[in-house]
Amino acid sequence: QAQLQESGGGLVQAGGSLKLSCAVPGDSFSHYYMAWFRQAIGKEREFVVSISPLGVTTYYADSVKGRFTISRDNALNTMYLQMNSLMPEDTALYYCAATDTYVRPTTIGDYDFWGQGTQVTVSS
Repeated sequence: QAQLQESGGGLVQAGGSLKLSCAVPGDSFSHYYMAWFRQAIGKEREFVVSISPLGVTTYYADSVKGRFTISRDNALNTMYLQMNSLMPEDTALYYCAATDTYVRPTTIGDYDFWGQGTQVTVSS
């Protein structure tokens, strides 16, 4: 059972930046397909971005393309989400997710392990 721990959330003004981290202790991180999802109050959890185990393949939701960048450091067992040009509609609880099995990158149900989430609030 992987333990995922997000950090880096906070309050930022529109146009600002934040960098989220997701740490995964243990020896299996480099085998995990990873992703970020987010859930705003009153809305369903939605896909944000994913990254393959070696960082070669990424998928972005249209709403964040050009503003968010996903990366990972397998030596540090950590995934990152650099968020620039933040907008109030980016306000949500951000979750990292992982799986070591077959995955459709944007499908919530294909991820087996989840963190507790980190809150991102963007003020206008």
